[in-house]
Order: sequence, then C-alpha cells, then structure tokens
Amino acid sequence: MTENLFGGTWERESDQPGFEIRHRRLAQGELLGAGVWEIAPGMQQVPYHFHRGNEELLVILDGRPTLRTPAGERRLAPGDAILFPRGPEGAHTLLNETGTPVRCLFVSTLLQPEVVEYPDSRKVGVRVGALRPNFRLESEVDYWDGEEARPPR
Repeated sequence: MTENLFGGTWERESDQPGFEIRHRRLAQGELLGAGVWEIAPGMQQVPYHFHRGNEELLVILDGRPTLRTPAGERRLAPGDAILFPRGPEGAHTLLNETGTPVRCLFVSTLLQPEVVEYPDSRKVGVRVGALRPNFRLESEVDYWDGEEARPPR
C-alpha cells in the first residue's frame, strides 16, 4: 500500500479547546505505524506525556513548532528529527506559537499493552486494542483492596 505524505483526507479532527489538530494515519503494520499531524496556530498537539512501552520519532515537515521536553522548550524547524525514548526522559508535546499551521510526521512502535503517563495532569492511560481508559493517579488503590482469599474447600 502506498500513502502520500502530503495528500489524503484527514481522519481525525479535534476541536478540544487549546488542542485544535488534524491527523491522518499514513501506514500501520503490526509493530510500526506512522501518521501526519497538523497543529493550528496557537494550539498544542496533545497533552504533555510519555510512553512506557513505545518509542516515537518526530520529523517536522512544515512550520516552526515549540517542542517541550524534560530538558525545556526549544523551537524546531522543517527537517528536524527527534527521537522520544520510552520512559520519563521521552516526555514531550508540541506547541504552535506561530501564525501558520505546523505539519509533522510521527513514526511509532505499536507495542501493546501500552501505558501512557501525563505528568501535568497526573493521569495514566492504558492502551490495549480498543480499550483506552485513563485514570487519575490519586485514584490508586492498594494491591489487596477488595480482595478476599477463597475459603478452603
């Protein structure tokens, strides 16, 4: 299957306040996928997050977004490529602080089950197929909470 990086129909659009984006999947295999994102002026791509199971590679196609990572913020340019490793050191988000749309390519491993952490909002997301629940860390319960041993026979 051939997909064109610069053409095609947007599959997903978000009008969540502050996160006005468009996205379309380019290709998806069993263990690797790619998609194009467009971030509207003044908007953020997604909440600041990191993955426990998957790595991501970002390539800037057009525009000059601001990248936020644990190391701080920096302006990117077309052609820049950044690898986000698994774990807290790979935390990231993109902000479009310019007056023109930003387009970027994300390539990601697709290992499941996957856990995504959102440090700013103290959430954890679990990703297993179509199951995609998110939880606040404050709702954590003890391992033994609600558990009772089966009575002897």
